[in-house]
Amino acid sequence: MPSDFVFKTLNRVHQGVVSLSGGKLGWTAGSMPVVELTTIGRKSGMERTTILTSPWQDGERMAIIASAGGNAKHPAWFLNLRDNPDVSIRTKNGSKKMTARIVSGDERAKIWSEATKRYKNYAAYQTKTGREIPVVVLQPT
Repeated sequence: MPSDFVFKTLNRVHQGVVSLSGGKLGWTAGSMPVVELTTIGRKSGMERTTILTSPWQDGERMAIIASAGGNAKHPAWFLNLRDNPDVSIRTKNGSKKMTARIVSGDERAKIWSEATKRYKNYAAYQTKTGREIPVVVLQPT
């Protein structure tokens, strides 16, 4: 399971690719759209940006999954948006303000099923951890 250091390093490299290419490269990973998510740090109050993939989209809505590679604890970006759901994203189509909503029940089951059917890595991550991996839907504010 990758460490926080590995995740942070990969994130910086990916952000560098997007930046150095003038936004022309880096917007897909494993055939999934890439999202640059900016949250407000729950402790610091400062903006925090991370690169994530989105395995599910429905119009302007999209899902991100707090898998952290199957780590036993939730990723920091998830804890930040849990405490403050007002986020912003950047994609290959530009930037926009979004509201994050942690989904549950039938809605979570539907999105999780679609995501794991298409991208098997998410199902594998779930087998590595005892926590239920959260699914977050981002929708325009």
